[in-house]
Amino acid sequence: MPRRILLVDDDPELTRLLSNYLHQQGYQIEVAEDGEAMRAHYEAQRPDMIILDLMLPGEDGLSLCRTLRGTDAAIPILMLTARGDDIDRIIGLEMGADDYLPKPFNPRELLARIKSILRRSQNDAASSKARQLAFAGWILDLGARHLIGADGVVVPLTGAEFTLLSLLAEYPNQVLSRDQLLDGLAGREASPFDRTVDVLISRIRRRLGDDARDPQWIKTVRNGGYILVAPVERIA
Repeated sequence: MPRRILLVDDDPELTRLLSNYLHQQGYQIEVAEDGEAMRAHYEAQRPDMIILDLMLPGEDGLSLCRTLRGTDAAIPILMLTARGDDIDRIIGLEMGADDYLPKPFNPRELLARIKSILRRSQNDAASSKARQLAFAGWILDLGARHLIGADGVVVPLTGAEFTLLSLLAEYPNQVLSRDQLLDGLAGREASPFDRTVDVLISRIRRRLGDDARDPQWIKTVRNGGYILVAPVERIA
């Protein structure tokens, strides 16, 4: 069965071109021109992925992304942004987007991002059944894709947060570079000004209650990357 992608953009020419192209690549595409239409499609049948434009009439993409994450932490979200809007990209990641793609873009680059995000989501679920990683009083449930605190409270994670934290937990006390982490996240190398990993690390630290000014568990290694400084126990 083809994977269902909900494309949320108010540019009819762009949505027509992308719909035709992605349909030729084997995807089922549904189009929503604004937040209201997006919600109607989502409630009728949850898509496998959402491509969400930042600039929309009425409620913008950032607000919609935040709302989606409030009800569905796992659904993959790729945000489309205007080229050069670095602040908007960072905010988009803060709101819970898994990745972003600046306009204008080559459809083949969009296809590569879609494949990477969906493959990551599928592989995470398939390879992590009934496995947990315990560290620093937390349990990372690789099957349910969430964190469990010492008090038993479940902390939901976005797809990108889950993947990044699981990478760090799979290689505890080892420095992982930004390029290694971004390759694990999105299958691409980091550009000199790519803040994707840094923003996600900041989000994960907040989830863990780890002080960004003096983190106990996820530490920044200058000119190196990041490291999870904690023993990790694997629970079958």
